[in-house]
Amino acid sequence: MRTTDPTAIRALAHPLRLDLLELLATSGPATAAQCGRVLGASQAGCSFHLRQLAKYGFVEDAGPGRDRRERQWRLPDPRPALRLSAGDSPVVRRQLERMVVDREMQAILEFVDRDDDDSTAWRRRAGLTTALALVSPDEAEHLRAQWLALLEPYLARSEAETDARRPGRRFARYFLAATPLPAETTDDRRDEAGRRDEGDRPDEGDRPDEGDRPDEADRPDQDGRSGAGDR
Repeated sequence: MRTTDPTAIRALAHPLRLDLLELLATSGPATAAQCGRVLGASQAGCSFHLRQLAKYGFVEDAGPGRDRRERQWRLPDPRPALRLSAGDSPVVRRQLERMVVDREMQAILEFVDRDDDDSTAWRRRAGLTTALALVSPDEAEHLRAQWLALLEPYLARSEAETDARRPGRRFARYFLAATPLPAETTDDRRDEAGRRDEGDRPDEGDRPDEGDRPDEADRPDQDGRSGAGDR
């Protein structure tokens, strides 16, 4: 299910709501109280935000919990996916994109700062990757599609194995962002390189004039001796 409703997308513009979605995705159905204990938030706050997420179809009622007094929440099947269109409000788009980027960057920095055997093993095998590629918008779109296709089998597996993960497996965050350099940056660098090349050429003032040429008397003769004054 793809969500394109701007109102529904705006419903995600709160960090705790994204935390709740991630928790339900990795841990399965949970009550507001359970979510609050894991996330360090109040039960009332989690309950409010879960109801708002349910209003727009991001979560659904999973029936009563173990004590039969509080409802559980879960992600619907299939899980909703966001789709921002060109006609969406630029303010909404920017707000959501900034929130997602801030969230992912914080998670990356927390991983970088972790110093234990487990994180070292993951860092050695998975690690961080950066690159500067020369691509067109169409090629960037193709790369994104290929990246999603590579992830798809693992995404499907994670959805099916929430309660039955093998030892050594865990949920890992993946984040792809193609951020093109400003167009003028490339042109400016090319112009600057051209100006440096021009500056390296000697101007007329750097060339030796007639007065700098060696005198006939200063030139060595054929047997290596200097001019007449040395005889």
